[in-house]
Amino acid sequence: MRNQIDKISLDALRVFESAARLQSFTAAALELGSTQPAISQQIKRLEHQLAARLFDRVYRGIVLTEAGELLLGYVQQGLGTLDAGIAAVTAKQQHEVLQVATDFAFAAYWLMPRLERFHQLHPEVDVSLVTSERGLGALPSETDVAIVFGDGRSKHGEAHLLFHEEVYPVCSPRLLKEQTAPLSPTALARLPLLHLRPESRSRWLDWSSLFRALGIAETPGSGMLRFDNYTLLIQAAIAGQGVAIGWRHLVDDLIAQGLLCRVCTTSVKTEFGYYVVLPERKRRQRLIGTFVTWLQTELADNQP
Repeated sequence: MRNQIDKISLDALRVFESAARLQSFTAAALELGSTQPAISQQIKRLEHQLAARLFDRVYRGIVLTEAGELLLGYVQQGLGTLDAGIAAVTAKQQHEVLQVATDFAFAAYWLMPRLERFHQLHPEVDVSLVTSERGLGALPSETDVAIVFGDGRSKHGEAHLLFHEEVYPVCSPRLLKEQTAPLSPTALARLPLLHLRPESRSRWLDWSSLFRALGIAETPGSGMLRFDNYTLLIQAAIAGQGVAIGWRHLVDDLIAQGLLCRVCTTSVKTEFGYYVVLPERKRRQRLIGTFVTWLQTELADNQP
């Protein structure tokens, strides 16, 4: 298929394109860092190989022949395609992948809705999420940044507070039926409650702790639905199946969208929060710094 192109060098075609576009061998020589005689020789060799005259020599210049006009269109198109291909490959090689480890809930309800803004600011960076609902007891070796829930103590690297959490009960507006939110805290005990299984709620407030903090004397019901995954629990709340403990930074967007509402106005601030953990292994500091700065900017821009 390439019998014709195999006879012609790419340099010869570039020389031809430059001379034809500039309508001057001298100008082409200046553009390509060559000499006028060298350009003239390459054009003669190309004409010989093609068995066609490409330029007519006129007084103080050159003009394309009909064959030259025809060839120029194809050469410019071909060189443009080659340039685009090289640019695409170069751009792909310049893309960096940032490995971010966190839990399902933070990824789904806080990070994912905002990542498009990060990509708009930094299109050269791809974010790869590594999620776990069981905690990040051991960070994958390739992790660049971890965002973990806890008290800030970490065995895996330097921890920086992202935000402290506060919690309040939330549910679908449909669950309240004729009742209008907000309700009194004591009314909470009469609603179906959604629970996380004990092994899944490490350091997360449970209903017993929340009832005590809100001054509710009754014991919370055991509930008909229990989950080992906070993301599924919130989906059940959106579906109207019960009341969930809402963590402010994870559910505020869902409340703004009308998918959830606060059951009562009171909330409880916790001693725990989300922390950015930078592994001890120091690498790609510029890229990591860019991502952490963006996280902090997102929080500052969305403070109530």
